[in-house]
Amino acid sequence: MSSSNKPSLIQSTILGGTAAMFAVNFTHPIELVKTRVQVSSEGILSTCSSTMRNEGLLAFWKGIPWAYCREGSYTAIRLGAYAPVRDAIGAGAPDSPAHMKFLAGAITGAVGSIAGNPFDVLKTLAQTNKGESAPLMQLVGQMYHDQGMSGFYRGVQVNIMRAITLNATKMGVYDISKGYVVDSTGWARNSVSTAFCSSFLAGFFMTVTVAPFDRIRTSLMNQPTDKKLYDSMTDCLVKTVRSEGPLSLWRGFIPIWAREHLQHNVGSRQL
Repeated sequence: MSSSNKPSLIQSTILGGTAAMFAVNFTHPIELVKTRVQVSSEGILSTCSSTMRNEGLLAFWKGIPWAYCREGSYTAIRLGAYAPVRDAIGAGAPDSPAHMKFLAGAITGAVGSIAGNPFDVLKTLAQTNKGESAPLMQLVGQMYHDQGMSGFYRGVQVNIMRAITLNATKMGVYDISKGYVVDSTGWARNSVSTAFCSSFLAGFFMTVTVAPFDRIRTSLMNQPTDKKLYDSMTDCLVKTVRSEGPLSLWRGFIPIWAREHLQHNVGSRQL
């Protein structure tokens, strides 16, 4: 594609957000299970069965309005703005230094995290609520009344670190995984089967690096609106490891892996 035909920053961001908002319809139930597993001691199967038994099938889509807002802000910027920002800083050529591409991913990931953090907080609170869903504006009003604007940005530091780590790992392992799959199978590099297997492998390594940040983020965002359980990201990390052990940082590993894999294959096919 010639440079004149490349989508602009705004167009690319809108395309990325649209694809992400489509994909979240399929990934949201996995995200809900992941979030509930992280904040409880239940396993995946028991979480699924108790949610279905006590709340019904539609409960797996609790918080979906906030998820749409999150994908339309965070993911739209993280994915959609990546190529334009990469090109703008001179890292668009295939032989561009890896650290420049990482910088582009870090910039879009950080900006996207700041834009999407309020929706992440509200989505997390909606997903962990096992009672009747609160009206959207009631949840917003309650948060603002109890904590002001700062309440919508709880966990923003670890959210930024998570996005940067995710982008860095994805950039590093996806192409490597794709090359390994092509060499092992003889499939075309741009085939659906190659993309599926590559994202499956890359998703595993992404989850290894991202899961601890995701776990701490969930704990910080899931604090009651009228109560502060943790003083900082470090305080949350120390208390979590001290009370539940270091391996608890990877709680929810399988749903995170499944969500990343599915989101990549569903979302990227729409672009």
